[in-house]
Amino acid sequence: MPTQPKLTRFNQNVLSKYQIYNSIFMTLPFDTITKTGVLLPLFHETCQKGFENQENPTTIVDTFFKKYQARRSPKSQINLLFRFIQYIERQVVLFDAIEDAAFPVVNNMDGIGTLRSLKESVAKDNKLETLQKYLEEFKVRIVLTAHPTQFYPGSVLGIITDLTTAIRENDLLKINDLLAQLGKTPFFKHKKPTPYDEAVSLIWYLENVFYKSFGTIYDYIQQNIFDGKQIDNDIINIGFWPGGDRDGNPFVTPEITLNVAKRLRDTVIKNYYRDARRLRRKLTFAGVEERIIVLETELYKIITNKNSNLTAESFASELKIIKDVIVNEHQSLYVSEVNSLLNKIHLFGFHFANLDIRQDSRKHAQFFNDMVNTLIESGSEIFPKNYHDLLEKEQIKILSKVEGEVDLSLIKDEETLKALKTMKAIKTIQGTNGEKAANRYIISNNQTTLHVMQLFAMLKLVAFQDEMTVDIGPLFETITDLENAPAVMEELYTNPQYAAHLKSRGNKQTIMLGFSDGTKDGGYLMANWAIYKAKENLTRVSREHGIKVVFFDGRGGPPARGGGKTHNFYASLGPTIEDKEVQLTIQGQTISSNFGTLESSQYNLEQLISSGIHNSLSDSDLSMLPENRDVMTDLSERSYKAYSDFKAHPKFITYLEHMSTLKYYAKTNIGSRPSKRGKSEGLVFEDLRAIPFVGSWSQLKQNVPGFFGVGTALKHYEDVGEFEKVQTLFKTSDFFKTLIENSMMSLSKSFFDLTRYMAEDPEYGEFWTIIYNEYETSKRLILKLTGYKELMQEEPAGKASIAVRESIVLPLLTIQQYALKKIQELEKEGVKPNDEQMKIYASMVTRSLFGNINASRNSA
Repeated sequence: MPTQPKLTRFNQNVLSKYQIYNSIFMTLPFDTITKTGVLLPLFHETCQKGFENQENPTTIVDTFFKKYQARRSPKSQINLLFRFIQYIERQVVLFDAIEDAAFPVVNNMDGIGTLRSLKESVAKDNKLETLQKYLEEFKVRIVLTAHPTQFYPGSVLGIITDLTTAIRENDLLKINDLLAQLGKTPFFKHKKPTPYDEAVSLIWYLENVFYKSFGTIYDYIQQNIFDGKQIDNDIINIGFWPGGDRDGNPFVTPEITLNVAKRLRDTVIKNYYRDARRLRRKLTFAGVEERIIVLETELYKIITNKNSNLTAESFASELKIIKDVIVNEHQSLYVSEVNSLLNKIHLFGFHFANLDIRQDSRKHAQFFNDMVNTLIESGSEIFPKNYHDLLEKEQIKILSKVEGEVDLSLIKDEETLKALKTMKAIKTIQGTNGEKAANRYIISNNQTTLHVMQLFAMLKLVAFQDEMTVDIGPLFETITDLENAPAVMEELYTNPQYAAHLKSRGNKQTIMLGFSDGTKDGGYLMANWAIYKAKENLTRVSREHGIKVVFFDGRGGPPARGGGKTHNFYASLGPTIEDKEVQLTIQGQTISSNFGTLESSQYNLEQLISSGIHNSLSDSDLSMLPENRDVMTDLSERSYKAYSDFKAHPKFITYLEHMSTLKYYAKTNIGSRPSKRGKSEGLVFEDLRAIPFVGSWSQLKQNVPGFFGVGTALKHYEDVGEFEKVQTLFKTSDFFKTLIENSMMSLSKSFFDLTRYMAEDPEYGEFWTIIYNEYETSKRLILKLTGYKELMQEEPAGKASIAVRESIVLPLLTIQQYALKKIQELEKEGVKPNDEQMKIYASMVTRSLFGNINASRNSA
């Protein structure tokens, strides 16, 4: 029987099942659920018809109550709206679980971009040896971050997992019970999680998903591409930020960093113990049984905090002996299971994930200066007394050659002490979990060579006097910093001491590039093009100095933050950009939606591996043509000007402050990190974090950061009669094609009828109209550019999934806008924020954030 189209598979396995199970949810034997379930479809219909008639959210809510619930008191009306919010939150969970369950059916697990497909196409072209050679060097690292865009508490994640399994097995009784459990389980977190809590939540994915999916992929590569031979390269590994990312999060302490590293070690050893127990039941023959029992016993000692001399190395060497005995004496019985465990030790060691430390360069400068002042005052000769008066070049020279050790008991400032103790913690973690456990330090907002050398000196003086076993990764974020990055790296590469450090680290330099703040600073097209050009220039500079540069992309979930169809970006890079390693951040909802199940994790990881390898194996030249570069540069500059003018509009900040959900992000208690960097009372654009910034536009269903400026830039070419130039660019540049396709996703998730009432607002009407006109221009010209009749025409299943999710949350969005409008009216009347009515509507806005964000799956 032929395979049905993807859209048909989606409709049969996702949409139909959702309609069936949603009807079960409506009939659960709880009074409030039954009543809410009956009224919600009526409210949904009222919303749909209302927006079609260009009514505002207040009119829609009032119409619903007049028509269907005229007898309700104002208090009872508010209660029903809150129940709608709770009900819709659970509908989103149900849809998530159904989509997760159908993932391997809707997506072709052996199709284009998977390892099987890659292997077959390579074998057909007689390039298997080339692929093997490439895989001996190539690596993919996904780095899980603690950024707060995940709104499900652990209890709900557990229900989603169980519900996914029950749906896949069509177990109606179990589904019924789990939906009932879902109806009674609270979603709201009454207090903020600690950074340790965040780490524990993400370690759940490592323990239950990545341990298996990474192992499966590695086993496949070894057996099918390397014909069972041992591979020295680990190919895939995990980076980890919770507990190590101190940027803007004062709650991450050295103690938390140490505890998270311990939790990672304990968790991977617990997984090894489970595997060893399973092996023990199978390896019951002479020469191996007693050996596997000893290993199991030693692993048990570690997880019960008893003394054991077992290391990752001794564990692996003992398993290799067991494997040899099985092969030589027992006809290779169960050898694949032993081999699979060996591969997992190769991938995860005793560290499970590479814990990164991160801090802002401005904070480093503060800590560094405090440390220098303290040392000078104490009579230490590590730094000259006139250090602060020296020119930057002279300071760099001193930092390059600095020697000695800092006595931390001299440091009185608490913040400085925490920062320096964190550097000591890196050394401690390397001692217990192995060097890979914590061997990278990211400097966010890096602007100069001095920023790198300040950290270089602190690490040497605090913990690494003998040998520096830490890589320093500068993060370049703003458009200006991206342009200056090659000069900074040139200066570092030509510094004899830093060059010697790089040599000791295998002449490899990690450079992180920030898509989120880049887009916030320069707009969508300019940020992506600036990063592309920065990568080219950094590749050139690095190659000139014999350095292998590794680009680490700070990507968020949505296209506005470098997300969307991420693997397409890696497949579109030409030979001018170093691509031996793919590293990117994965966060919040993107972890659960793209990597939350064994199937989705394996599929998306395989897509990343294949896209990263694609360039090197492809016979086609992916270099951008000179004429295309000129058009791309011109488009990005025009887009940048449009976005910069928009950002400079006097209403830009106040619109976000008063008309969006921006200030409510901090009240959601989903993350340990404050929602802005600075301590200023008012809203300062520079202090704004990318997540609440992008998320607030998403809640308004305006998605400005994903398209603003694109339409204006394209319109210039239409106006001067040169539109064929951008059409040629779209047809001949995979990079530009991916940018436009991702922008289409942002446009598809926009819904301006929701906020159309703002056009009449005396203060913000003109500003809303600017956004709406840019949306209309971008949509019209992107359709003209692609030749599509509708947005996302080439991705019907993805478009259908978005449509269902947007339909589920339509009442939720309406309630949120209704509450925001009520708050604005109360503010105009001079009502104080602590007024009871004000508190109720503020709570309504905050609660409605959850379902909206979760439904979008990549909105922040």
